[in-house]
Amino acid sequence: MTRFFKRLLSLAAGFACLLTLAIAPASAQTLDLVRERGFLICGATNALPGFAQQDAQGRWSGFDVDLCRGIAAAIFGDPEKIEFRALRGETRFAPLQTGRVDVLTRNGPWTERRDTLYGAAYVGTAFFDGQAFLVPQSLGAVSAFELDDVSVCVIDGGEELERIQEFFFANQASYTEVPYEDVADLAVAYQAGLCQAVSASGRQLQAIRRALPDPSAHRILPERISKELLGPVVREGDPQWFNIVRWTLYTLINAEEVGITQANVDSLLAARTPAVRRILGVEGDFGTPLGLAPSFMANVLRAVGNYGELYDRHFGPQTGAALLRGQNGLWTNGGQLYAPPVR
Repeated sequence: MTRFFKRLLSLAAGFACLLTLAIAPASAQTLDLVRERGFLICGATNALPGFAQQDAQGRWSGFDVDLCRGIAAAIFGDPEKIEFRALRGETRFAPLQTGRVDVLTRNGPWTERRDTLYGAAYVGTAFFDGQAFLVPQSLGAVSAFELDDVSVCVIDGGEELERIQEFFFANQASYTEVPYEDVADLAVAYQAGLCQAVSASGRQLQAIRRALPDPSAHRILPERISKELLGPVVREGDPQWFNIVRWTLYTLINAEEVGITQANVDSLLAARTPAVRRILGVEGDFGTPLGLAPSFMANVLRAVGNYGELYDRHFGPQTGAALLRGQNGLWTNGGQLYAPPVR
């Protein structure tokens, strides 16, 4: 009997050892792995104009792309030490879990299931979104609550369809559903005049609008009839990496709030305002506890600018399809964008 229990204990110990080896990659320190490799690997979405796209030379640009460049700048002081990997379709969490990517910035809205079941952790909200309506300026509507007796293109059989049914019922307005199977169908149908409005997430509507011959002739109405929070995602089990990515995002928001820009970051090193000095690493050391340089926030801002600059770069008037900041405005301007202070 004693020999049996000894063998049982030996087998249990061996199993525990194998289990430890199996989970080691997930719990390893990501910062050390990234530094040893020499560059950050960022999982980006398949092409979504304004958020992530490639030019003819294969160079990536977009709001989500700049978030990744900011993280690379925080680690290396160089936003170009980065590799982007497009994750097609619904592929999101397996590449993150297996270490094929270090961080995700693709457009998977934050939900309870995604935050708890897939070994992933959302670090914060970089973009507030939700289901909205795209209409031609000629319709004369400036609010979703003005829509009545309209035909609406929408994805069939999903939550989007249920939401517009609830919206029009609650507002006692009439409409006609024009259902399609895919977002690409919505764009084709709307451009062909088969419906007077399209209802989808704001970011999808923005992509549709930017592809139209004259984006300025169309408007995304300001109301959102659902809530979708988007932001960087990391693997669970590495609090240091979680905090590095989170405070890179918070750096962008805090910098806009206090007026630090890509252009003035170096001139403000002589500023006397404590909040500015802390962000730029002149006063206090907020980088070393994260395993980063004391000037990591200044490096982020030199590389990509503050949150407002990112937003204007990818959604501003120069894109030909300006998108109102709305929920993505600073809390001081009536928006929902908010970050803990650096102190």
